[in-house]
Amino acid sequence: MLRSHKIRLAPNNKQSTYFAKACGVARFAFNWALAEWKRQYEAGEKPTQASLRRQLNAIKREQFPWMLEVTKNAPQMAIVHLGQAFQNFFAGRAKYPTFKKKGIHDRFALTNDQFAVSDKQIRIPNLGWVRMREGLRFSGRIMSATFSRKADQWFVSITVDTKDRPPTCENQAVVGVDLGVNRLATLSDGTLIQGTKPHKALLNRLQRLSRSLSRKQKGSKNRVKAKRKLARLHVRIANIRNDELHKLTTRLASQYGVIGIEDLNVKGMMANHHLARAVGDMGFHEFRRQLEYKTGMRGSQVIVADRWFASSKICSVCETKQESMPLSTREWTCSECGTHQERDLNAAKNLMKWAVSSTVTACGEDVRPAHTEAASMKQEFNAKTTYV
Repeated sequence: MLRSHKIRLAPNNKQSTYFAKACGVARFAFNWALAEWKRQYEAGEKPTQASLRRQLNAIKREQFPWMLEVTKNAPQMAIVHLGQAFQNFFAGRAKYPTFKKKGIHDRFALTNDQFAVSDKQIRIPNLGWVRMREGLRFSGRIMSATFSRKADQWFVSITVDTKDRPPTCENQAVVGVDLGVNRLATLSDGTLIQGTKPHKALLNRLQRLSRSLSRKQKGSKNRVKAKRKLARLHVRIANIRNDELHKLTTRLASQYGVIGIEDLNVKGMMANHHLARAVGDMGFHEFRRQLEYKTGMRGSQVIVADRWFASSKICSVCETKQESMPLSTREWTCSECGTHQERDLNAAKNLMKWAVSSTVTACGEDVRPAHTEAASMKQEFNAKTTYV
């Protein structure tokens, strides 16, 4: 199976400059190829990434000689990625490709014949050895490497074809997971995951640095310094969010065979300025992305409930649906059976029921996985987690 390990680099000034140039070349090649693709398509031709790569190779020495300062893979792989983007677009998996902007997702890729890895170093032709903060975690055939930048930090993501797999989830327990704003998640077994929000001091510092940046003169060195400080802080806050999400999704994928979640309209929730900060702090979309790929590796399963499934309004005991329930209502009593419900826990139980009923065999018979206790896991979890 293919697995990737993202490692932070420790380049010197010369190496950082080379990386920045390579990102610029890759971005230019992508934008050039996208413009050329549009032009040829409108002229009735059928462009391909292979033909565009040959076309660029034929003209770059005369028209774009500065491209020769970095590895040939930077522009070539950028055009390959454009071809993949168009494949995803025509298959309905993605939107139409757009032009790349400097400073937004700066990256370039290398094939496995363009670099070598040794212990805590990676070697690039014409650049030499670059130090890595840690060694490669997986053993196997190295396929590719993608270099990227966040703020002023450089990373390499090395893809390996390996036989190493995460431990398979042997437990067949079923759980429903309700994501929320006040706390990250509520499990159907009563576990409450509070979630780590950025410390108030970090948010205050974020506001202060944003104001400082707005006062700096455009093009000045002080503005560049302020922008770099602000970017570093954004990365730190994002790392806090991702760390908590990785702990939670790893735990769920390792301990439960079937996991029921909601199909949340994250884009619509972010449009609500009252909820945008809280939703961003919790990272609902990232939670689902991590959970889906981790369950795929461990043999467990994610069941996504219909977007219009009223998990909060339906009583988990008698299945009576309440007429209306504003977000401010955190607890309620069922008008039919009289059961007192906690909103998030009730929703999690309904999601668990949905997951069980949706897990069917090819013959159409219900599969009722055993409601066993979740397997133990040797991993630190959020200290703020409480159990009820």
